[in-house]
Amino acid sequence: MKKLIIVFALVAASVGAYAQASVAIGIKGGLNFAKLNGSSDGQSTLKTNFDNRTGYHFGAFTLFKFSKIGIQPEVLFSQQGSKVKTDVGNFDANFSYINIPVIVKLYTVAGINLQVGPQFGFVSRAEIDDQNVKDSFKKSDVSLALGAGWDIPFGITIDARYNLGLTNIDDSPAYQNIKNQVIQVSVGYKLFKFGKD
Repeated sequence: MKKLIIVFALVAASVGAYAQASVAIGIKGGLNFAKLNGSSDGQSTLKTNFDNRTGYHFGAFTLFKFSKIGIQPEVLFSQQGSKVKTDVGNFDANFSYINIPVIVKLYTVAGINLQVGPQFGFVSRAEIDDQNVKDSFKKSDVSLALGAGWDIPFGITIDARYNLGLTNIDDSPAYQNIKNQVIQVSVGYKLFKFGKD
């Protein structure tokens, strides 16, 4: 793992030198306010409401910054899902994803930036009231990430994003268009930095 980090840092430094960009490698983490959104197949009379579920996320990022534009790929572990209320009872839908957002950052003033980009998710856990239901859900998910951030001096970053699910995650015939919706608030720290802004 240590060797991998060293190689990653050397590659990032080389990219920064030849592309005239600053490159930063860091870690981040924070809170998720997640819920599911969807509808039944139209034949079921069961009423279903999805409520917010609080979780967390953490991972690593690399920021390639070209003057006022930044490109920031990330790898994040993310707790998602929803609290589900139906006519016949309530239950918790607990999902864990490995998410890979690729964010374009438009810098304005004083490190403040606007963010947009695709996010590709891969489910690692799917449970309903602690029962494994991973086989009932699709293995991947695509979302659109929208947000804003602030790169503070001393390597600290603050981000707020809304991840809007674009694909149906449920393989069950009872529902159509079950999608993830996640609000994320995170704090990050740039461990390594190469080049100048």
